[in-house]
Amino acid sequence: MIRTVFFPMLLIFALACSGSKNHVQNKQKVFQSTTFKNVKIYESENGAGPCEPSIYINPADPDNIVAGSVINFVHVSEDGGTTWKTASMQSPLGVWGDPCIVAGPEGDIYYLHLSDPEGTNWRSEKILDRIVVQRSGDGGKTWSSGSGIGENPPRQQDKEWATVHPKTGEVYVTWTEFDRYGSHDPKDKSRILFSSSSDKGSTWTKAVAINQFDGNTLDDDRTVEGAVPAVANNGHIYVAWAYDEKIYFDKSTDNGKTWLKEDIVITSQPEGWNLDIPGLGRCNGMPVTCVDNSNGPHSGTVYVNWADQRNGTDNTDIFIAKSADGGITWSEPLKVNADATRTHQFFTWMSVDPGTGYIYIVYYDRSRYSDNRTDVVLSVSYDGGEHFVSKTISESPFTPVSSVFFGDYNNIHAHNGRIRPVWTRYENGKLSVWTALVNEE
Repeated sequence: MIRTVFFPMLLIFALACSGSKNHVQNKQKVFQSTTFKNVKIYESENGAGPCEPSIYINPADPDNIVAGSVINFVHVSEDGGTTWKTASMQSPLGVWGDPCIVAGPEGDIYYLHLSDPEGTNWRSEKILDRIVVQRSGDGGKTWSSGSGIGENPPRQQDKEWATVHPKTGEVYVTWTEFDRYGSHDPKDKSRILFSSSSDKGSTWTKAVAINQFDGNTLDDDRTVEGAVPAVANNGHIYVAWAYDEKIYFDKSTDNGKTWLKEDIVITSQPEGWNLDIPGLGRCNGMPVTCVDNSNGPHSGTVYVNWADQRNGTDNTDIFIAKSADGGITWSEPLKVNADATRTHQFFTWMSVDPGTGYIYIVYYDRSRYSDNRTDVVLSVSYDGGEHFVSKTISESPFTPVSSVFFGDYNNIHAHNGRIRPVWTRYENGKLSVWTALVNEE
């Protein structure tokens, strides 16, 4: 029998949380269980993939949850995440990783991914020639053939993410464009692009660059990457990205037509977004942007979550900063993980519940071990990112190996008290993607 974990209301008088040693949190919901039911979504049969998962709860039917994983998998649940069916996404434009799942208020599901129109991956000059968006109107059972965004040969389009206006259903996408991926020529640059659709992804506005400073094309700390957009109830669009050991921010108040003349630096990102983590061939600490669209006390607050190594290259940590004035000014970074060890926490992602305003951050954590064994931890803030409580949600640790591609991210989505993180595991020579059944009630 699948057991769902609930977090009942508690009155507590003292709780040690990150950001405060003896902070009093009254009438606060906290974790009451020491175990969380984990559900395997999919496991590879041949040792290649899945990884880099994305997940989204259908706002029109919360029992319908859709996930995606590398390189072309789509996973659908119709019972809140208890059971899953997996299929391969197909498109004449190709399906080549970086899955991003989002949904609109009427239940339209969008699966964004990279392109491979000739089906020959890196042997083709057309690989990554556009961002592809496929839509499902039936909860992920069937999909459109896909529309393309940003085609501009010979430039390559990579690292996309999307958000959907919670009222109008307009879709907003940001991503990185490379003049020539991997080029050492200083004339070749990378930039952050934006496009939107007001007809459920059928057509898209012309892609526009929104960053002030271009990066290189080497896919390293001096490349502009990690643009994850968020849209507020009033239509304001927010996005942050990483570049040159800093977190940059931009915003639009007119549906993406215009953006700030000068990008805002939220904070430094010591050691950059390209992190060295033992047991992983690559790991990024790119930022995630969210906005509180609830009717709660922190409505309208913008949050940015990332990982960096400001406390040492042997001590990667998870951070959050927030803005109460639409991104003009920002708080000092707050360390989310509460451990005092010199270990690694990495692959962070954040979701803000539009019903409650609670902040949920999922990440890998090695604080309980002296080797590369890795847990999955969920940190929750009930007070607008001032303090966090954390619990391990994976049922057992795993140990990744650097020879196996682990993807670039995990993911999480929260909707009206239902929280579904998703992550990659590696064991017995196989990759698999998992979720945990977590609910607030």
